[in-house]
Amino acid sequence: MMDFAEYAFNKSHAAAYAVVSYQTAWLKYYYPVEYMAALLTSVIDNSTKVSEYIASCRQMGIRILPPDINESVGVFSVSNGAIRYGLTAIKSVGKPVIAEIIREREEHGLYKDLEDFIERTAGKELNKRAIENFIKAGAFDSFPLNRHQMVSVYEQIVDEATRKKKTEFAGQMSLFDFAPEEDKASFKVRVPQVPEYGKEELLSLEKEVLGFYISGHPMEEYEEQWRRKISHVSTDFLPPEDDEDEKLRDGERATIGGMITSRTVKATKNNKMMAFINVEDMAGSVEVIVFPRDYEKYGRQLNVDSMVFVSGRVSAELDKASKLILEKITPFEKPRKEMWIQFADLEEYGACEQELYHLLADSRGEDSVVIYVRKERQKKVLPAGRNVKADEELLGRLYARFGEKNVKLVEKPVENKA
Repeated sequence: MMDFAEYAFNKSHAAAYAVVSYQTAWLKYYYPVEYMAALLTSVIDNSTKVSEYIASCRQMGIRILPPDINESVGVFSVSNGAIRYGLTAIKSVGKPVIAEIIREREEHGLYKDLEDFIERTAGKELNKRAIENFIKAGAFDSFPLNRHQMVSVYEQIVDEATRKKKTEFAGQMSLFDFAPEEDKASFKVRVPQVPEYGKEELLSLEKEVLGFYISGHPMEEYEEQWRRKISHVSTDFLPPEDDEDEKLRDGERATIGGMITSRTVKATKNNKMMAFINVEDMAGSVEVIVFPRDYEKYGRQLNVDSMVFVSGRVSAELDKASKLILEKITPFEKPRKEMWIQFADLEEYGACEQELYHLLADSRGEDSVVIYVRKERQKKVLPAGRNVKADEELLGRLYARFGEKNVKLVEKPVENKA
């Protein structure tokens, strides 16, 4: 129901939108995807609210699709039972530019690749920063190149397209125009053969240009543990809206969990150190105050990117987001991983054993390595001294040597110690 989403987006229809507010429960029940698309669209300029509603969508089982230059419109829309991210919500991309991109797409067909997109939009106030943000947001993922490759070459393609436009405007001819068709490929920008960014970096780039993660979240592997140990989520700390009750009272005790995204250390009048940290969960973030006594106790655990649970007392203010005064901090329990590598038989494993050890040698971590020999149906867990960090880099090396079907990463859930 795309019209409903656009309707909510149009601020001039705010009064008319209020008239149908009594139908909210009906719409949410019978058309949950359309309803949430409209809700997201109505707050598209408020990244905090967008993040909150996206978290709600995921809890409802509604998939959120990343922006797509050939599928997305300006607002959040419905696509095959999922919600497609709107281009308007990408940072540093103006609405007039998006309107031109969509008009060009509708009149002359889908964009084929990065070069086609840049050539067709050249001269339409689409600057390099906007193109880079499209890449980082995943809006060009349907193109042949990966994001790392596109970031490497987009500036050269823009410069070439700009030069070509100026030449055409002046009525001039270039060497490219006179070259035979078979030689024109040599004039194109050369694309480096670089692998895609790792998952963590891809998520970080999305966060940079969208304000939050869209294709995943660094906390996904911890979600079960996180939900089990917290009492409140970040959105509970937001000031209530007109029709909402307070979710937290001043002085109430609460436990939150998430990733430390920033830390500021300051000296008090008594020359003692205290800190302010932001803890981000899957919906938003909470500011946490760490007074000197607790800073002395927990200061070494207040590291950016650390996954932690924070317990403390709520500090509430009128019409402002509540804060949490730290009383206790504990790290997340890291989920155990096993890297399974399969060989056809013992003979093949014996022939590859030393090469395998060499591939594993540069990776140090806490994840165990399990060898499985298919013919003999034997399993061997390598000693703890050969444990690895099962990240994208190591997986890539093992895939290249032994094939994806023979390398599997298995995650073991954290045991409930409560």
